[in-house]
Amino acid sequence: MLKLTGALAATAMLFATTASAQQQPLRPDQEAFRGLYKELVETNTTLSAGSCTLAAERMGARLKAAGFTDDQLTFFAAPDHPKEGGLVAIYPGKDPKAKAILLLAHIDVVEAKREDWVRDPFTLIEEGGYFYARGSADDKAQAAIWVDTLIRYKKEGYKPKRTLKMALTCGEETSGAFNGAQYLSANKRDLIDAAFALNEGAGGQYDDKGKPFIHTVLASEKVSQNFRLEVTNPGGHSSRPVPDNAIYHLARAVDKISRYEFPVQFNDANRGFFTRMSPIVGGPVGQAMTDLVAYPGDAKANAVLSADPSYHAMLRTTCVATILEAGHATNALPQRARANINCRIFPGVSRDEVQATLSKIIDDPAVKVDVPEVRGPPATSPPLTPQIMGPIETLSAKMWPGVPVIPLLQPGATDGQFLTPAGIPTYGVSGIFSDRDGGGIHGLNERIPVKGLYDGRDFLYQLVKLYADQK
Repeated sequence: MLKLTGALAATAMLFATTASAQQQPLRPDQEAFRGLYKELVETNTTLSAGSCTLAAERMGARLKAAGFTDDQLTFFAAPDHPKEGGLVAIYPGKDPKAKAILLLAHIDVVEAKREDWVRDPFTLIEEGGYFYARGSADDKAQAAIWVDTLIRYKKEGYKPKRTLKMALTCGEETSGAFNGAQYLSANKRDLIDAAFALNEGAGGQYDDKGKPFIHTVLASEKVSQNFRLEVTNPGGHSSRPVPDNAIYHLARAVDKISRYEFPVQFNDANRGFFTRMSPIVGGPVGQAMTDLVAYPGDAKANAVLSADPSYHAMLRTTCVATILEAGHATNALPQRARANINCRIFPGVSRDEVQATLSKIIDDPAVKVDVPEVRGPPATSPPLTPQIMGPIETLSAKMWPGVPVIPLLQPGATDGQFLTPAGIPTYGVSGIFSDRDGGGIHGLNERIPVKGLYDGRDFLYQLVKLYADQK
């Protein structure tokens, strides 16, 4: 999935960001966290060769060693997906009438080939102020922090007002895999029931001097949906070409989609983002932000912002061709041609509406537009209430004075897409600051700033307490 840094790559285009490489001696509690984080990162959880179930068991063992009882730990997995299991942990609160808080993180990771990486992707390596490994950021950083936070609370005897729940799930990174968050929402709703959930998908960004620049909160996200274009044809010998060629129909359809722009849309999240970013960015781009928020039909402002892929994606539904398949022989007319169109649908827009738009754009009865798989419900956005934003803003101001807290519409998708529609409003917040280039997330040599990780750990440890004792 597209993470925070991808969505914010353009927000600091005037800055060449680097993480601070200055290292301070670790506190004893940080040393303990580093060991936990290392164990989780080095447990391979790719779909092809790893096991989320093993990772969940290892984290559960650490919780049990800290004093969690068997009835407070629930391991789950589907019989036909035995290696894609997860864990739900319960930390009881004092007030049975106060709704719980859910701490969510996925523990599966994107595939990584050793021959492509500079370092072994499944060995945690600290170098130059960064931790390198697959999953070092996405999303084992936050998963490790949640486990560590509950262990710290247990050891200090903390008694929160609200019950705290933690769900470590698999399947976020791979369509067609067993998705733990979706499973829990549909089948174990009572187990994870909560007033709201804290999840991945947002954090902070460093400026060119390694200082915090902006701090974001994921308040809305698109939903990912694949559409399949398919053309079938009797085919024939390639020596007798005809205009009715499956590849030609498909090529024209894909080209039409490439030239179509979905309309600009705003909700509280991206409106808040562009409104607050306007004075920070300044210049023509900042002015375009102000103008487009005031009048979404402003073509000039739209053109200025849409020139940047990140801003463009935050403003609308997007659809892009990602896979092409056609033909069956070099000397035969194609009998079948297919294309996968991956759409990221703006909250409030239905899949049916997007499917109808694609068919209208293509305007060719030979091209069939299908939905191969519906992964989750339509995107919905949780409310940005003072009860949610207040603690984040208060603690952020304490830890990073002067750094603005800004709501974010995530062009990618997180497992929040399953929880929010199920009645558990889910927000992305981590306090982990990183570089604007994405840190190799989903790509090669994934990394996370060491300081950013430890600061995020301290931030979330305190933030959860503010929420847990909130009236």
